[in-house]
Amino acid sequence: MAAKADTTAGIRKLWGIAKSPELRLSDEDLHLVVQAHTGKDSIKELNNRELNTCIRVLLNMKDSAKGKNGSTKRRRSGNPATENQRKKVYKLTQELGWEKPARVNGLCMKMFKVSSVEWLNYQQCSKLIEALKSMAARKEKQDEGLQADNNSQG
Repeated sequence: MAAKADTTAGIRKLWGIAKSPELRLSDEDLHLVVQAHTGKDSIKELNNRELNTCIRVLLNMKDSAKGKNGSTKRRRSGNPATENQRKKVYKLTQELGWEKPARVNGLCMKMFKVSSVEWLNYQQCSKLIEALKSMAARKEKQDEGLQADNNSQG
């Protein structure tokens, strides 16, 4: 009888963790996790060892969902007013072939004495976008010139 009570308590704990604000697993998702780790379709069929395994897996998922600082809220970095501008900045840096964010952050430091794109204000973002557009245009012009030279030599 005690084993049945332990199993019932374990099932309650399993459901409690699954429905926690960090995970918010649906019934189907919880059953998929259980099946993946135990091979059983029904939570009621689990023994104590399997229940503890599933609880441990869900706790690990919950901890990783919290993040490093323990906060359940996802922190959005940067100025919300410049979010679309930053998307444009990153699109332009891809066109320029800048793989690392350190490169555009270095440009921000040189132009505005600000260490990261995320901390630019609206006007600074606008100036950065215009600078990147000019750089992209120069690169495109240079690439066209190189192609013309290659075609005339060939």
